[in-house]
Amino acid sequence: MADENGAGSSTPQGRRDDVVRAEKERFGGIKWGSAFFGWLTAIGMTVLLSGLATAIGVGVGAANPSGAEQAANQAQQNAETLGIVSGIVLAVVLFVAYYCGGYVAGRMARFDGVKQGLAVWLWGIIIAIIVAVLAAVAGSQFNILGNLNGAPQIPVDGSLMTASGIIGLIIALLVPLIGAIVGGKAGMRFHRKVDQAGVDHQTGLVS
Repeated sequence: MADENGAGSSTPQGRRDDVVRAEKERFGGIKWGSAFFGWLTAIGMTVLLSGLATAIGVGVGAANPSGAEQAANQAQQNAETLGIVSGIVLAVVLFVAYYCGGYVAGRMARFDGVKQGLAVWLWGIIIAIIVAVLAAVAGSQFNILGNLNGAPQIPVDGSLMTASGIIGLIIALLVPLIGAIVGGKAGMRFHRKVDQAGVDHQTGLVS
């Protein structure tokens, strides 16, 4: 029996939930194909956003050469501050990029947005491990992620043992995970709105 909050199968909300539940039982779960295309989107956005951030930095320096020289001198004296700023920029780039990747996966898969976002992140880890193994066995020329600023990488040269290496690895792992999960949930919610619109139309609530 329906209650005042709209729960129950006799209400549009309840009927939508019943339909979504039945569809999810059949088509839910991680969709690795959707997640792969989400990962490709994340990598593409990482390249674009990293390039944009670099271009902005270069443009600011070119517009104010004396200021750029002074900033360079200050940067040498304040390397720690510069590292913090770079880390923040990297975190923002990775979050936005993997949010987009998770959103794509969530939209394609329709269900289980959190799982799709997690799968996008796992694709990044799996490919980073494969690339690291190739680089260790066959040489650094196979480290194809090395030219992608912000792409998750597994260090094989011992740099992970430094404090900055550990912090960088944490940023490269946790920030994309959070962004991909949030994006996956956002992409899935779009379909719930579509489902609700269909139910409303069938019940005559939408002309």
